[in-house]
Amino acid sequence: MTKSNRRSAEVGGTGRWSAKRKADAVLRLLKGEDLDTLSRQLKVTAATLSEWREVFLANGLAGLKSREVDGRDEQIAALKKALGENALDLAISREIIRVYERKAGPLALGKSTS
Repeated sequence: MTKSNRRSAEVGGTGRWSAKRKADAVLRLLKGEDLDTLSRQLKVTAATLSEWREVFLANGLAGLKSREVDGRDEQIAALKKALGENALDLAISREIIRVYERKAGPLALGKSTS
């Protein structure tokens, strides 16, 4: 790689930008560097730098969002637990019936003692 190609690759040049390099450029913008000056220095359009900044800020905002736990979350957890317990009870009941029918026959449950 020649000196001029190496410098071109270091500054901006052509090709793909890694996420880290994009983040570094955006952070420079956020610290107050002029968009046009940085654009010329990095050999990237101002529109591209602006787009990276918007994506960076939007994703950063999404990462900071969190929903507080409220009473509904606790109620949902209790209902899920109860549903799981009922499903287990049903599975056990079905297995008991299956074993009973295998031993006594399928009509044993429906027979009356009269």
